[in-house]
Amino acid sequence: MKETAIKLFEQKKVRSVWNEDSEQWYFSVIDIISVLTEQEDYKKAQSYWTTLKSRLKKEGSEIVTNCDKLKLVASDGKNYLTDVANTETIFRLIQSVPSPNAEPFKLWIAKVARERIDEIENPEIGIDRLMETYLKKGYSKEWINQRLKSIEVRKELTDEWDERGVKKGEEYAILTDEITKAWSGLSVKEYKKHKDLKRENLRDNMTNLELVLNMLAEATTTEISKEKQPKTFAENKNIANQGGTIAGNTRKEIEEKTGKKVVTATSAKTILPAKKKKIQ
Repeated sequence: MKETAIKLFEQKKVRSVWNEDSEQWYFSVIDIISVLTEQEDYKKAQSYWTTLKSRLKKEGSEIVTNCDKLKLVASDGKNYLTDVANTETIFRLIQSVPSPNAEPFKLWIAKVARERIDEIENPEIGIDRLMETYLKKGYSKEWINQRLKSIEVRKELTDEWDERGVKKGEEYAILTDEITKAWSGLSVKEYKKHKDLKRENLRDNMTNLELVLNMLAEATTTEISKEKQPKTFAENKNIANQGGTIAGNTRKEIEEKTGKKVVTATSAKTILPAKKKKIQ
């Protein structure tokens, strides 16, 4: 279903733009509408979107509100302000369009939602699916085992943060950034840029050694937090730096002994193009 849905967009050009600040792809709403309604004429597709917007507003939908305007290149080569939306909003928009072309997407979204509910009820299902996904992508079993362990270590850390009153979202991100910068020398954004990543998961693009050091940093942060029991966000941030620094010192020792950089530009898309190569 997913493949069928994606092919619809591969057949026609859907303009997109990457936003560095929000780290999200934004897609032209008109282009999406054109594909779903099989409307080649831009003005007719625009008219359809205008009518749909009016209906969605009356229904109290937040889809229109969540759309932004960015300059995209038009067929005449000039840049014009165009309605754009991120992936989540586009999925919601697709479900609002009564078109046969939207059905593969709707079926796929429903399937993903059902699988997610299954995973919540039985976490083992989620682990099995995750392992199957990594194997299909071409990762080695050794790397997969390391990655699954890193998820466990991360969960222990976030459980500890919850216990200390750290808020999910922005505060999680700040502390993660603190840990990452302390052990790797790069912020999360810098690290992803170093590996030429956008929305891809950073850990999914780490080598075994990078994963091990990242786990050491997070596990150490967890243990220090349990002992010191921080009461403020500033104290949590200081502990995150301490945990990351310990792993960072290990990284420097490894680099001194091997003469090689631990943090590499290697990523899944550069070493798994044919789904045969393995992260070492």
